[in-house]
Amino acid sequence: MEAWLTFLGEDSLEKVIELITAYPEFQGMYATLYEMCRNTERVMRMFSEELRILDRNTVKYMIEEQQKEIDSYKEQLQQKDEEWNRRLDQKNEEWNCRLDQKDAELHVAQERLAQLEAELAAVRGKVSK
Repeated sequence: MEAWLTFLGEDSLEKVIELITAYPEFQGMYATLYEMCRNTERVMRMFSEELRILDRNTVKYMIEEQQKEIDSYKEQLQQKDEEWNRRLDQKNEEWNCRLDQKDAELHVAQERLAQLEAELAAVRGKVSK
């Protein structure tokens, strides 16, 4: 475990030589790393590709998060729309009920007026005779 930590974290040449002397199996890995570090253009391409993938994944994640937020807003709007429609239906029902009552009152008043007109006509008929 300590050898692996030294391999991963140590850049002192003396420590590297001590590690390779004690654990020769690390020599091939150090050689690969050394060659990679010597070819900086290749390392930069590798990091550039990794950064491109990371950027693409970050953009994808951000889009997904924004879509969740948009969906949440849509749901909230739909709930408010449903609530307003319920309120509007309730108000319409109340107004229709009031209109029906006023219509009934008007009908009663018209009947009463017709009755009074008939009585008046009868009285006029008696007076003119």
